[in-house]
Amino acid sequence: MSYDAIDPDIINAFVAVEDARFWDHSGVDLRAIGRATKQNLRAMRVVSGASTITMQLARLMQPAQRDWGGKFTQAFWALRIERHLGKQQILEQYLNRVQLGQATIGVGAASALYFDAQANELSIGQAATLAGLAHAPSRDNPHAAPAKSRARRAYALRRMAKLGYASKEDIARSRDEPLRLAARTPPFLAPHFTTRVLSWLPDDRAPSVRTSLDAELQAVVEREVGHTVDVLKARGVEDAAAVVLDNQSGEVLAWVGSPDFWSARDGQTDMVVSARQPGSALKPFLYALALDRGITAATVLPDVPKSYATATGAYAPRNYDRRFRGPVRAREALASSYNVPAVELAARVGTGSLLHTLQLAGFESLQRGADHYGLGLALGNGDVTLVELANGYRALANGGSWRPWSWRLGPRTGVGNAQRVVSPVASAIVIDMLSDASARIPGFGTSTPFDFPFPVAVKTGTSRHFTDNWAVATTRGFTVAVWAGNFSGRPMQGVSGITGAGPLLHRVVMETAKRVSPGALVTPAEVGAVGVPVCRLSGMRATAECAQLTEWFAPGTVPTATDDWERDGRVVLPDEYAEWAQQFGGSATHALSAVGPARVEHARTDVPRFRILSPQDGDKYAVPTGVEGRYATISLRAVGAGEVAVRWTVDGTPYDGERWPLVPGTHVFKAVTARGDSAEARIAVER
Repeated sequence: MSYDAIDPDIINAFVAVEDARFWDHSGVDLRAIGRATKQNLRAMRVVSGASTITMQLARLMQPAQRDWGGKFTQAFWALRIERHLGKQQILEQYLNRVQLGQATIGVGAASALYFDAQANELSIGQAATLAGLAHAPSRDNPHAAPAKSRARRAYALRRMAKLGYASKEDIARSRDEPLRLAARTPPFLAPHFTTRVLSWLPDDRAPSVRTSLDAELQAVVEREVGHTVDVLKARGVEDAAAVVLDNQSGEVLAWVGSPDFWSARDGQTDMVVSARQPGSALKPFLYALALDRGITAATVLPDVPKSYATATGAYAPRNYDRRFRGPVRAREALASSYNVPAVELAARVGTGSLLHTLQLAGFESLQRGADHYGLGLALGNGDVTLVELANGYRALANGGSWRPWSWRLGPRTGVGNAQRVVSPVASAIVIDMLSDASARIPGFGTSTPFDFPFPVAVKTGTSRHFTDNWAVATTRGFTVAVWAGNFSGRPMQGVSGITGAGPLLHRVVMETAKRVSPGALVTPAEVGAVGVPVCRLSGMRATAECAQLTEWFAPGTVPTATDDWERDGRVVLPDEYAEWAQQFGGSATHALSAVGPARVEHARTDVPRFRILSPQDGDKYAVPTGVEGRYATISLRAVGAGEVAVRWTVDGTPYDGERWPLVPGTHVFKAVTARGDSAEARIAVER
């Protein structure tokens, strides 16, 4: 839009609000800088930036950080712009580029959206309304926050009056003028997705474009995302997002970037494409890589206290629940999302190899080098996007072959862009591990939101400091990825994958299954894996003395050695687990419970023989708001009983279950063995 086609009132309003000395300075207003510096020093924080319109144009043309370094860069470019362009040209460029909310760019688009008018047809009050939007378009949006918009309009009118850009009569009339906004019809469907698609289309696009979005599913997912935030608001969760992909075509079926696009508080932030730390959600790619390197699902990994030397100092990983479990098979370590074995695995395969695998899986957001991420990459310390995560899991479901996702409806144009991430055998075994509800029990319990009436591979992730909560599910037919947290980065309160993103994932998966057939996941046997009986504890070939299970192995990785951990009714662990075994007085956690009447060597007599592991004395819990009671539970575990049965009482009443549902109040748990050993723990549960 040319300068002459823009209403003079718009020009005057923006100059009055954004840069009163625009016509007098040469790009940088030294007087404003001095005033801003004085205000910032007095407030001990940045309260004024002193950006001129030319500096703002420089930022729109060449984005820079919002700090003093960025300000210096803007000032430099502003001086260059003023040297080459006249003032009217600068204003023309600025007014055609300024962002005014709801994905509008420029005063022409904003005039049409808010007032259904051309940029040369606005009243003084309407011009002031647009100028008032420039500082914080989401916060002062007249559709979402009319009171704030009127306040900003009044401010703009006062500035115009002070500079003599309008008469007192015009200012008074404009101050009382109703907003008279254009009706928001037709409705802005799938706003985050639509906005994104429009930004990708060329300027000479066709009048209409058909996308792959399923309108009915989109509406349902939008409601579920909003419901999740309503339920978890008391737990400090204000935002959520979800994306659904068709596995065969890669087409986007649903895309919800935030609970409310029109919210004045970051509503237009699109979490589907905003990079954040995914936590444990990256672990399946690590395990798939390790399987291709010779590790098997039966390989025993050490879940013991261990420190790793890194460039930044010693790194000692810990599990989510701060417990160690000794020897853990890879299947259980992944399904139960243990951190310590994952870091050990990353140390074995190498962080560089892991980063390369993730980049092959489409995680383009991981732009830094392997040294930057370090071993923490195994635990998701690199920022990725929700759609990258969904498409990465889609690759695992599709036999380890990655293809781009698509937003267009119709024949795929990117079929030739396929790239191999991991082998079909490795991806099938990892998918089998993630769909193994039994292997998930030690970490998540017997009742979770991840139980479905059809085969589903599921994984969760929680970022450090509990600011982001992720959950992904993939079937043969589709993949769903969801996120819950806060755009501001404020930590959630006691929200995990089970109570946060998990329930949202469950509902979206079930709704998607009504429209897209889940199908049957590719089994390891279909791609040539071999099923072999192994011992639950050692992962070695089974003997008559050990508890067994059938594990899948890639050709050439089937174990040849038979179990030598369990013999003559005893368990003899390798030396690397000696210290761990001593910490438990020669007893064990769930990893050893399957061996029955056996004991662990390296027992130490000065540690209590029988004690309660969960809950521990003094623990404090909170009942998650809006979460079904069957999910809000804690496990009951004791060690040191050996083959003797353990009887539990809660507040003096016998209790037979393995998990106890949280009930507000103070409670006393007592565990007693048939031989007379006893232990007690007192906990508090808050509402």
